Amino acid sequence: RPLRPGPFLFRQRICKMADSKVTIRTRKFLSNRLLNRKQFVIDVIHVGVACPSKAELRDAIAKMYKVKDSKCVAIYGVKTVFGGNRSSGFGLIYDNFEITKKVEPKYRLAKIGEFKKSGMTRKQKKERKGRKIRSFGTKRRAEKRLKRRQAKDAS
Repeated sequence: RPLRPGPFLFRQRICKMADSKVTIRTRKFLSNRLLNRKQFVIDVIHVGVACPSKAELRDAIAKMYKVKDSKCVAIYGVKTVFGGNRSSGFGLIYDNFEITKKVEPKYRLAKIGEFKKSGMTRKQKKERKGRKIRSFGTKRRAEKRLKRRQAKDAS
């Protein structure tokens, strides 16, 4: 079925992957100058095979749009349609990797291995904060107690 041109359908590209059972199609392509990126909806048609991994999709999109670094491409929200054979998601292509690091959420950067999470869990951070609050001022209180005892003993 042919796609009807609309306000958000500027460009459509189709790419066949190496095994030729997978076709990648982008639609609703628009350029977001405010965030220095291009954004689009990605449709993957994979008849008889599983949906390709996000890394494979990222590399194919980078090749399709002639992006130098595939880390500037972010793919997320890829869901397979009921019945299989077709998946759909969102894609972003940033102008350079510095902007990618600045704009992309940390969890997405962590998925591609560009952001190191701290070793502590949320609960450990909260427990540490609680211990810090409870121990606040104990040294001063101990010094005051000592002064009072000394003053009491002197009189």
